[in-house]
Amino acid sequence: MKLHNFNSGPSILPQPVLTQAAEAIINYNNTGLSLLEIGHRTNWFQEILQEAKDGVKKLMDLDDQYEVLFLHGGATTQFMQVPMNLLDTNATAAYCDNGIWGNKAWKEAKHFGNVQVVADSSDRHYQYINKEFTVPADAAYLHITSNNTVEGTQWHSYPTTHIPLIADMSSDIFSRPTDFKKCDLIYAGAQKNMGAAGVNLVVVKKSILGKIARSIPTIMNYQKHIEAGSLMNTPPVFAVYVSMLTLRWVIEQGGLTEMGKRNLAKSTLLYNTIDALPIFNAPVAKEYRSEMNAVFFLNDAALEEPFLALCKQEGMIGVKGYRTVGGVRVSMYNALPIESVQIFCDLMHSFAQKHG
Repeated sequence: MKLHNFNSGPSILPQPVLTQAAEAIINYNNTGLSLLEIGHRTNWFQEILQEAKDGVKKLMDLDDQYEVLFLHGGATTQFMQVPMNLLDTNATAAYCDNGIWGNKAWKEAKHFGNVQVVADSSDRHYQYINKEFTVPADAAYLHITSNNTVEGTQWHSYPTTHIPLIADMSSDIFSRPTDFKKCDLIYAGAQKNMGAAGVNLVVVKKSILGKIARSIPTIMNYQKHIEAGSLMNTPPVFAVYVSMLTLRWVIEQGGLTEMGKRNLAKSTLLYNTIDALPIFNAPVAKEYRSEMNAVFFLNDAALEEPFLALCKQEGMIGVKGYRTVGGVRVSMYNALPIESVQIFCDLMHSFAQKHG
């Protein structure tokens, strides 16, 4: 039986990436060594890291004002590393609380300075993005989560602000054309749309750094990582390699323009199916719906367990909703073929005919 991987992260990877990564574990580039045992300061890994950095800048269309870092710790570490580097003790940062991860981010930032939540969507269970807000003129930065994996909402255009814009793009990075230059710092865990778990991407405009009085531990200091070229300590070599291969694949497939067309087609197909079948309900308003993570429910809660059981039986992997939300979640990252979405939609039609 063919499996269809709708996992929210770690998530589906392109088959060519999996093949090359598997080969590299045994014999990297005909060196006779496994990728897992080459030195991180060798020319072999330096070439991998440089191609990965170049791929990020190419896809984001960024110049040398920005630096690309591949760091340990995942996106959650950035909840503290961002304010540690950018928020003075007596200063204030502005945060948009549009979901679980944005909520966690501002609570971590409170350890380093003052936080003002300028937009909060919790009043409607995070089923929309509150875009009606005012940012304090003296705020150090504005933080958003570009796509809310758990709740299924997405910023389809970024807010315009007079202060640095910080964006957690963990679940929709490289999924569509966008103006990355509007952001002064972008971070993303690789495991949703950019590679394997174990590495975190940080893209930072160098001019926003070095402006606070706080003493920053070396390993947490962006400037020190820039000086060390992402090699302050041993990087997650394999995870960086998989990210490099994934970035290479995106470029070869036609870049973000092609990714955007594919992802729009997949999400449109799924949302049209949900809306056409009264047995299902997607509570997120259309203007906020995520192209990456569709979250929906069965109107009869008693049918949820049978539906999820059928999905499992038919090889639909990872469609159970997040533990605090419930329902169904279908993640449609770059590597997911539209054929998998079509088969899932066919299953929905079949289930609705039987139970609707």
